[in-house]
Amino acid sequence: MKIAVCVKCVPDSSAHTRIDPATKRLDRSGEAALNAFDVNAVEEALRLREAAGEAEVVVLSLGPERALEPMRKALAMGADRLVLVSDEGAAGSDLVATSRILGAALERESPDLVLFGQQASDADGAVLQAAVADRLQRPLISQVAELTREDGKLRGKRQTEYGYDVIEAPLPAVVAVSDAINEPRYPSLKGIMGAKSKPQETLSLGDLGVAADEAGEAGSRTTVLALGEPPARGDTVKIEDDGSGADKILKFLLEKKAL
Repeated sequence: MKIAVCVKCVPDSSAHTRIDPATKRLDRSGEAALNAFDVNAVEEALRLREAAGEAEVVVLSLGPERALEPMRKALAMGADRLVLVSDEGAAGSDLVATSRILGAALERESPDLVLFGQQASDADGAVLQAAVADRLQRPLISQVAELTREDGKLRGKRQTEYGYDVIEAPLPAVVAVSDAINEPRYPSLKGIMGAKSKPQETLSLGDLGVAADEAGEAGSRTTVLALGEPPARGDTVKIEDDGSGADKILKFLLEKKAL
């Protein structure tokens, strides 16, 4: 069994983030880290491998070459190898272009199961997994808080406002796990040292057969037209509570026709 885990390297949570006014894209020049939600996906892949007795866990990402460093955390945790798609032509890819590139990389790997974290902390879109599943023409289970595999089928359990959904899907499939599914393990010193010698492959768009006009801004279907400062706050009213604060608030709300 082969399990592919799609991960993303995002700005470190301690770093100040900004939008580059020249490119109108998130400035990623600072410290980067493995997306926390994707660490749950890596952990779940390792647990499935342990339950199966034999499986390969491949960690896949799209990004600049510097993304290899944070990705090695997955190797230190126990993943078998890394595949990074790194190409200047992919810069600025939106959901459409990104899903096309990842889909091509996954078709090259032909895994039995593709795992995603529920979302990325730098975008919180939570839709890439659906786009990739559509390109691969595979069933998708999202927001999974409990995952089991039996007789060539997956069973995913997810919480809803009305209770729990239990969804079955045949393999091969795509699954997006929530951060409630597990508690990721800490990489051991032995794992950290061993990560350096594990296979780490870097691919270009050409290696995947993705044309230049199908990636980056040329292959995207969304465009950022402009950036602007947040609108200024309106006039504010400060109410001193001298015992009649409630009456003053009520009067203010009535004047604004908020009641």
